[in-house]
Amino acid sequence: MMLRNYIVTIFSILAFTVLATGQSEQNSSESNWAIVIHGGAGNFHFADIEEAKREAYLNKLSEAIEFGAKLLKEGGTSIDAVEGAIRMLEDSPLFNAGKGSVFTHEGAIEMDASIMNGENLNAGAVAGVSKIKNPISGARLIMEKSRHVMLSGQGADSYAALNKLALEDSSYFRTENRLKQLKDMLEKEGKMGTVGCVAFDKHGNLAAGTSTGGMTNKEYGRIGDSPIIGCGTYANNNTCGISFTGHGEFIIREVAAHNISALMEYGHLPLQEAMQIVILEKLQQLGGSAGAIGIDNNGQIHWAFNTTAMFRASMSNSSAKVVEVD
Repeated sequence: MMLRNYIVTIFSILAFTVLATGQSEQNSSESNWAIVIHGGAGNFHFADIEEAKREAYLNKLSEAIEFGAKLLKEGGTSIDAVEGAIRMLEDSPLFNAGKGSVFTHEGAIEMDASIMNGENLNAGAVAGVSKIKNPISGARLIMEKSRHVMLSGQGADSYAALNKLALEDSSYFRTENRLKQLKDMLEKEGKMGTVGCVAFDKHGNLAAGTSTGGMTNKEYGRIGDSPIIGCGTYANNNTCGISFTGHGEFIIREVAAHNISALMEYGHLPLQEAMQIVILEKLQQLGGSAGAIGIDNNGQIHWAFNTTAMFRASMSNSSAKVVEVD
């Protein structure tokens, strides 16, 4: 009898230990979250920018990453974090998105954005819009309420108005710095400043989004990679979330964001290696300047760029805030 009671006691202790360990691992998994943002890549040196502007860039990146991180810490979704962080960058004239969008050859504003939910592969995008205050919100609206993936131009603006998104007159988007870029045709600066975000929430879901004003002096309704799912933006819970920045024509030709995911899914490569192959080899060989941020389906943050610099910031439940440029 004593032996039987002893054996029962041992089994009870083992069962409790296994249960407690499993619960601990589950709780640990459910507490994981991560977020990373970019503010564009280019061949420039951060030290060459005047000190006050350098500080402004770093402060805005810090503010945006902290905003998204707070949402995730409180159990918010990756989609909310992506939209929220990008909206903050769109509202700043520092970046080539939303308020700070560059001018076309005709002196107009034509903005693009996309967003994707890695849980179900739902996606939405706007291209060539000129009135939506926050194009990333227009992209999310299309993803969640429209039967389409991408709307463009006046149709997208009208759809946003119908659904009561905030719109602005063209004067809102007009900044003297961007007008000077057009007048001086400073192509190098014009390619810099696209914004993006990738987030991983406590529910294990990935999301990614990208927003841009395009290229300074662009003509004929040119559209780059940012609103094209699989090129500038991609998210899939099986692999990763990705947001690109750089020379869109090359990113499109490589279907770069999906290419990274495919290397992970079919080639069984880790995210960092897949990013390096696409950005430092494939795009580099084509002559395309680009950078990207990403998070894998374990919540690990990575980035890569073949330019001299890329504005970026990151935070997670296991790592402190990082804000870097060079």
